[in-house]
Amino acid sequence: MIPRPTPPQGSFDHRIAVHGSDEAFLAAALPFLHEGLAAPAEPPPVAIAAPDKLDLLRDALGTDAQDVGFVPHTDWYTGSAANAVARSAGYVAAHAGPQGRIHLLMEPVWNGRAGRSARESAEWIRYEALANLLFAPLATTALCAYDMRTAGPAVVAAARRTHPDTGVYEDPVRIAAELDAVPLPPPSYDTEQLPEPGPDGDAVRAWAVGRGLPAADAELFATSVTEAAAHLGGPLTATLLWGEAPACVCELRSPHRVDDPLAGFVPPPTAELEPGQGLWFARQVCAYVDIRDDGEGTTVRLQYA
Repeated sequence: MIPRPTPPQGSFDHRIAVHGSDEAFLAAALPFLHEGLAAPAEPPPVAIAAPDKLDLLRDALGTDAQDVGFVPHTDWYTGSAANAVARSAGYVAAHAGPQGRIHLLMEPVWNGRAGRSARESAEWIRYEALANLLFAPLATTALCAYDMRTAGPAVVAAARRTHPDTGVYEDPVRIAAELDAVPLPPPSYDTEQLPEPGPDGDAVRAWAVGRGLPAADAELFATSVTEAAAHLGGPLTATLLWGEAPACVCELRSPHRVDDPLAGFVPPPTAELEPGQGLWFARQVCAYVDIRDDGEGTTVRLQYA
């Protein structure tokens, strides 16, 4: 992988607040929101957190609560980490002030029905790391709140490495490379191989329907595969399919390399999800899009759910 230069610290202010009690949460969150309320040329700050914490904030803010936006974090952090990138980028573009100025208090979801598996947690840590590159051009101020009671020490330790205001911050590209150094599980015993997915994805679509995906989902999955293949460019060395609905998997192998750690994470000019967006489309549709340098080229593995 060719390293992407880390942008100089400046515009995007990416902070972390680790807490283990409601009192500690308020001690970090309230000054941050008041900072946003007092910031010139900024719209009202927004708190994205668990509903019980939003209630705590409303009570503690008093009359100032009317000037703060409140969003349950289960409404914001839905789907994959790539979906969160799209939602954050879209919100900043639509609601922030000049140069993206806005204060966002953000509590990722770690427990309950939306709890994260080890694999999901790794992707969210990737999102936290790459956010430093993705949002570097913007003057957004984000405070990520990590509750030790739900996130746990391993997640918190990893998250500290992704925030510049800690003493253990590391280059986002290094963190992404570490995550990509973990080998993918081998393909399933029932793997089928296609010569090519084709420009219209008919073979992938038919296979996915045969494995139990509804027609609309099979269409999205097939389009994701063709978009990923188009991003790779040129002929593929293998197209493998396995799994059962909803966890249908396609693996593409190509002699071409994907060197950019932000591939598929940078929002396109239009906010509409449509064909022609390559890996961005694939990441928005699929639960997981794994990219690995296999020594002879690139392997891209897409899992629908």
